[in-house]
Amino acid sequence: MKLTGIILLTIHTTLTTSFTPIPLSPSYTSTTKLHSLKPAAIPLLASGKALARSGELLIDATATPTLDSYGGGLSGTGANIRNAGDCIAQAAASCRFKTASELVCDELREAATCLLEGVEQLEKAVDDALVDDDVELSNSIRPLIPAMKIAGTTLEEAGAGILKRLTLAEIGESMVQCGIALEELAQGVQNVSPGLTETKESYGRMIYGAEMMREAGNNLKGIEKPKKKGKAWLKA
Repeated sequence: MKLTGIILLTIHTTLTTSFTPIPLSPSYTSTTKLHSLKPAAIPLLASGKALARSGELLIDATATPTLDSYGGGLSGTGANIRNAGDCIAQAAASCRFKTASELVCDELREAATCLLEGVEQLEKAVDDALVDDDVELSNSIRPLIPAMKIAGTTLEEAGAGILKRLTLAEIGESMVQCGIALEELAQGVQNVSPGLTETKESYGRMIYGAEMMREAGNNLKGIEKPKKKGKAWLKA
């Protein structure tokens, strides 16, 4: 009986030791230096939708008798802006999940590619206008090129920053700079044909998209948007 008890005790000890959980080292933790992109989700979604609409309105502008350049470089630019907006909106949808940072990275970089391809379309639009001997239109389109290039480059930096696991503040700063460039681009779009309804509306949507892009970046940087005092007028 004593021998049997010793054997049973040995088996119990062996089984208990075999199934004792091994603590994971810090390298196996699910958290990353990046933490969460969720603070950027809502304004980034608004930015993407606004940019997509702005691009569509620019395409519509080229179909009017005033510009009459549908199918050329300027309408191609509108298509690139629309596609970039769609990609940004997709990135925003993935920002809500910590495990979807790779998707956010891919969509932002795809959006950046669309904007940089838009630079080539703008250069083509300048040439199109010169072919038609429309020097005024050519001169009004040319200033859009640097702003479009900066917007694409800074958005690419934001996406690459996610891949490189930079801090949220660094990624946010790239978004802020992208928003600033989009504001300049919006002003240029309006100047292409100031009296045209479509370019005015395209400008308005792009300005809003730029504002939301800056807000998304500031959210990642931890900079809170000033809250409006709803009933401040009652104190007057």
